[in-house]
Amino acid sequence: MPRTKKKYAGRPRKERSRSFLDDPNHEEADDQDLPSDEAGRLKVKRNYEELLGIRVEKLKGRVLNREKINKNIDGVYFICVECKKICHNLDEGLVEDPQTQLNLCSACAKAKGIKGTAA
Repeated sequence: MPRTKKKYAGRPRKERSRSFLDDPNHEEADDQDLPSDEAGRLKVKRNYEELLGIRVEKLKGRVLNREKINKNIDGVYFICVECKKICHNLDEGLVEDPQTQLNLCSACAKAKGIKGTAA
């Protein structure tokens, strides 16, 4: 006797899928003028801000995630030590403070007078 498929009694399949990256409060009109890769990075940054919440103070200066954009370019999400914002090296730049080994965005590094090598 052949097996029959079990019927799911809950929500329809499309609604069951995990869509934790979809923000219901986010307006799509904000990102329409940005290229798709920048819009994607902005969405990931917002999700990191929401997920980390108050732990940003504890994690400042650390790398959150590395991604491979293509064979030659690596992307890095990090928390800036000075401004405590979630940053990406392609958007805000990444400078490592040579004395503390902590990460800064290029604007904060410039304001602090650090001309370290980009990490």
